[in-house]
Amino acid sequence: MQRSTILEPLEPTLPAVVPATPDRFDDVVAILGFGCLCQYWRLTSGEYSRSSQESRLASLRSQLAETPAPGLVAYVEDEPAGWVGFGPRQRIGRLVRSRTIPAVDDLPVWAIYCFTVRVGYRRQGIARALLGGVVDYAREHGAPALEAYPVDSAGKRIHGTAAYVGTAGVFEAAGFRRVVKTHAKSDHLPRWLMRLDLAPA
Repeated sequence: MQRSTILEPLEPTLPAVVPATPDRFDDVVAILGFGCLCQYWRLTSGEYSRSSQESRLASLRSQLAETPAPGLVAYVEDEPAGWVGFGPRQRIGRLVRSRTIPAVDDLPVWAIYCFTVRVGYRRQGIARALLGGVVDYAREHGAPALEAYPVDSAGKRIHGTAAYVGTAGVFEAAGFRRVVKTHAKSDHLPRWLMRLDLAPA
């Protein structure tokens, strides 16, 4: 299947951010690699432990055909550079059952739970561009609010495996507010439930 035309960035140095659709499957896999494939949060703990690489690939392919899209892809000069995973919280299996990140109310928020930037494209603002893309996409699709669960790095550099959920400072710069400190931690640092309201409750 031929990949649909990539939207051109406004400036050569800015990434183009587009919804992840079935024709971008190979690009998404190139970014995520053959590991979790962004299924860790979408499945319950038991479902994920029983899953195989083949089943995670099949799940990802199926999710790319859904509306809303399960993520956005950032391209730099037509090369897939970054990914952000998100979706309505009630569809994110691990969050639905989470004891460390409980829901604070019944608002049907969308949850942002994963950033992945390929080696060679890091520290170039890809994650910030992806976050901006999620805000625009969620607003266009009628989401009442966005939630995220980033780590509070207190300005310190943290290991990449801990930063995949994003950092509180990046979300604050995008207008998110801190709601409650969760019981979850990354790299022994606290994670906050943060929210950006997009429409009247």
